Amino acid sequence: MKIAIAGYGMEGESSYRYWAADPNNTITIVDQKQPTRTIPANASTIIGEKASESLENFDLVVRTAGLAPRKIRTDGKIWSATNEFFKKCPADIIGITGTKGKGTTASLIASIFEAAGKKVWLVGNIGKPALDILQQVRSDDVVVYELSSFQLWDLKYSPHVAVVLLVEPEHLDVHTDFSEYINAKANIRKHQKLGDLCVFHPTNSNSRKIAHTSNRGRAIRYSICEDGGACVKTSNFYEREHKICSVNALQLIGQHNVENACAAISVARFYNISDNNIEAGLKIFKGLPHRLECVRKVDGVRYYNDSFSSSPPSTVAAIRSFNQPQILILGGIDRGGDFSEISDAIKLQTNVKSVIVIGEIREKLTNILQIVNPDLHIESCELTSMKEIVNLAKSIAKPNDAVVLSPGCASFDMFEDFYDRGNQFKEAVNKL
Repeated sequence: MKIAIAGYGMEGESSYRYWAADPNNTITIVDQKQPTRTIPANASTIIGEKASESLENFDLVVRTAGLAPRKIRTDGKIWSATNEFFKKCPADIIGITGTKGKGTTASLIASIFEAAGKKVWLVGNIGKPALDILQQVRSDDVVVYELSSFQLWDLKYSPHVAVVLLVEPEHLDVHTDFSEYINAKANIRKHQKLGDLCVFHPTNSNSRKIAHTSNRGRAIRYSICEDGGACVKTSNFYEREHKICSVNALQLIGQHNVENACAAISVARFYNISDNNIEAGLKIFKGLPHRLECVRKVDGVRYYNDSFSSSPPSTVAAIRSFNQPQILILGGIDRGGDFSEISDAIKLQTNVKSVIVIGEIREKLTNILQIVNPDLHIESCELTSMKEIVNLAKSIAKPNDAVVLSPGCASFDMFEDFYDRGNQFKEAVNKL
């Protein structure tokens, strides 16, 4: 079979290994830019800005997640690593999507299932490329798959259990509009069968729309006891009237993480996992890097790395996670987010005592914040070193304060990506 691997990053490299294992396949690597990864010596290449637009005479074009299907011109079949995995996987797949919280919820689910003695494969955005582990998966294993809109774009299958978290506008620089973003995510539910389950956000209309894409299988809201999903009553997790365990078993801060835990527990209860194993799974998981990660306490001040928060809704969730006074580090590149959400959250929360605004957006963001919060102390700084930014925060902070890096923006003006931004923050804090 003649195959084009369109996009040669981590997933493309995994796809190459998978299809090149069959000696009957002839592989061509296609990319708009020269790949930074080493191209195998026996692979043909098509490199150039419009490389994906002239792929005639291929039997199969395997697109990388971030490459829009509409940008591929071929007389062959357009496919993806995600489609291939879903087609061939012998085990149940639990799929998680949403604008934010996917990684944390997927990890909580994996932790609970592992506490119950199950063999769990955590794949997708958060774990290994799915095709790398496909041959090792057995029918009684469980696959937990974090699914972005890019992976769901043209998915022909749906997971046995679909989890739909809060869905807000994102990636509109790649999707044509919000409707396309929603339609892509809806594939997590669209192809479900009788006996399948969809667990969706209790109040978000976009999540509800996705959940109602199909009427096959059950669809229940988490955090709503009457719906049958896990919820919170009297500081305990419940399923309807059945008490599961204390909320204190959860090792993560923030109401949004309590909701993520409700989603994870709802899935666990569907699989009849015991209360003790649910509690153990919650206790084991300490959180993911760059998600409200407590780096260190210095002179009575705690420093939190929430670099993963690259959109306003996730920063709002971070703001609401603290009761003590906060110094918030905010800003980066403007990707068209609604920053009035952050401004309103600061006004309602009342404990944000200072905001350090960084990056290209600092002037615009300062104006937005000042309109609603005229008395808020704002440092709109031109500092380009994370060390200097952290030192500025240290000079403002008092004992019992929290310094929170939760930018609400992309990082590419000052940093390579959110990992680099978060790692530089942690390095600077650890040198205080």
